[in-house]
Amino acid sequence: MKKVLLSVAFLAMVGLVSCKSEAKKETNTTEVTQAIAATNVSFGVRGNCGMCKKTIEKAANSVAGVSKANWDVTKKKIDISFDASKTNAAAVHKAIANSGYDTENFTGNETAYQNLPGCCQYDHAMVMNQTDAKKEDHSGHNH
Repeated sequence: MKKVLLSVAFLAMVGLVSCKSEAKKETNTTEVTQAIAATNVSFGVRGNCGMCKKTIEKAANSVAGVSKANWDVTKKKIDISFDASKTNAAAVHKAIANSGYDTENFTGNETAYQNLPGCCQYDHAMVMNQTDAKKEDHSGHNH
């Protein structure tokens, strides 16, 4: 009788361990598939402050398929990640423009712009999508 109980317990334990490792394999496959599907894009967006950042990122993240949005206040540039099977960069540009902010490809909705707080009403001639600051050339003179 003891041998039968031990055999049953052993089989149950082997079954649980094999199911657990099988579940881990499935999770890893899903993570790899999601990583491959992500498309990363950067483009310029005009804005001034932390409130702008919050609104711009909220607009970008409202697009189905967007997994990440980060707007750089200094560079006037947004970095987004999205699932290309669900959306595209133009849809994100439009969502941000509809919230009142100019992007490289779309002019912000004027009514939405007028409704932005005063600190967020940016200069429409503002340079966007700036790269890191260039070092000054001091080769022509001594310091």
